[in-house]
Amino acid sequence: MDLHILDHRLRVTSISKNGLLNYTHPLIKLIFLRNRTRCKFFSLTETPENYTVVLDEEGFKELPPSEHLQVESSIWLPLNVASNGNASSSSQAVGVTKIAKSVIAPLAQQHVSVFMLSTYQTDFILVREKDLSVVVSTLEEEFNIFKEVEGEYVPVGCQDLTNGLQKNGKEGFTIQPTVHPVLIPQNQFCVMSLDPDTLPSIATTLIDVLFYSNSFSPKEDSESSAGQDSDCIEFFSFSLIDGYISLVMDTEAQRRFPADLLFTSSSGELWRMVRIGGQPLGFDECGIVAQISQPLADGDISAYYISTFSFDHVLVPEEDIVSVTDMLHHQRKEPATT
Repeated sequence: MDLHILDHRLRVTSISKNGLLNYTHPLIKLIFLRNRTRCKFFSLTETPENYTVVLDEEGFKELPPSEHLQVESSIWLPLNVASNGNASSSSQAVGVTKIAKSVIAPLAQQHVSVFMLSTYQTDFILVREKDLSVVVSTLEEEFNIFKEVEGEYVPVGCQDLTNGLQKNGKEGFTIQPTVHPVLIPQNQFCVMSLDPDTLPSIATTLIDVLFYSNSFSPKEDSESSAGQDSDCIEFFSFSLIDGYISLVMDTEAQRRFPADLLFTSSSGELWRMVRIGGQPLGFDECGIVAQISQPLADGDISAYYISTFSFDHVLVPEEDIVSVTDMLHHQRKEPATT
């Protein structure tokens, strides 16, 4: 298989909920006005705590500094596994599961922290730029590794990265990762895409969902809203990366969009979420993704994995949520919160 180091230098940021009004203009520009920005990698994920925005350096210039914006200090590089054109069987697991043993686990063993962003189209593994030499030396036996340079993929080996890059200093140390608590909300989620040319057709709805999600109509049933608040989680993710759009939303949000514009897999699968972390996870701990993805790979269970500034989120097929809950219960030796 091929591993591509994509030609993006990314920043991982967080916008506070009460500071969103300060960023609506740049966010709308990044989402809808592609011709007015040179940003090619943009992802916005809303969680109950904040908005996580992952974007390239051109997009980052659009975000004015303020007390409402937190910025992780590192430059992150996105990696992507390509299958050399070999079509996968429709029965095979998709998402982070298929790269758990070949990418995620080896990097965890070398104490490389990863930030995951699964989309409708693919899975991006973000690693710190300073860890790139460790990443390449760890994975070069398993993969043909290429670096994207001005749209062309150039072969790269560990010897090509030694100048200016160092080991992370943690080789040889064995660190037992923390087993984090999990929450399994009741929402059903959809993973979908959209033709970028039809983005203006859903602009009003998308702005409403992204920026006014806490503003409920007085016509809504207050009892059902209260029930949702106690059992469900606020989560919406929009990505526009190299011209491809990916959306992750629950079925309540999906019903607000025109059904004929959003498309999903032919199976129309619904997904359930596992949210990882009782306290904000931070960015330095290694092995969090491996801790979840490895058992899923052992069970051949598909999974989308979306890291955010505070917590991690895994989406698994609805029909597998019971077995996943049992797996997590066994892993933690205590019941998962449902």
